[in-house]
Amino acid sequence: MGQPIIIRNLGPEEAHVLDRVAPGVFDNPVDPTQTFGFLATRVNEIVVALSGGEVVGMATGTVLMHPDKPFGFFINEVGVAEDFRRQGIGTRLLTRLIDLARDRGCEEIWLATEGDNIAARALYRKFDTEETEGIVMYAFRG
Repeated sequence: MGQPIIIRNLGPEEAHVLDRVAPGVFDNPVDPTQTFGFLATRVNEIVVALSGGEVVGMATGTVLMHPDKPFGFFINEVGVAEDFRRQGIGTRLLTRLIDLARDRGCEEIWLATEGDNIAARALYRKFDTEETEGIVMYAFRG
């Protein structure tokens, strides 16, 4: 049996935890300066799954504020190292992230994924979610 999986959220003073990340958890290498800035802003949250001190999963999100709407929360990304998938880690990460968003007073929590991302869609369907159709996304580049 492997190491127990520990789920925890990080504050800016814990950016160093992301110094040791399993391949495939993030899309790109973690940049220490960006990590600190992300955590120091305090509208952002990151929850990690640790196994033996190595980050094997993560989920990130951001509180969205607007003058005429209740606080919302956008789940930006969920990633679990391939060797650790199908063990309930994604569910545990999302549960913690959603709890943090609710604790911050966020009424609506949302995310988006590619239509062909079967694994992600199966994970999100485990929660009390509403899957929508017909959303068009625009990306402003440059």
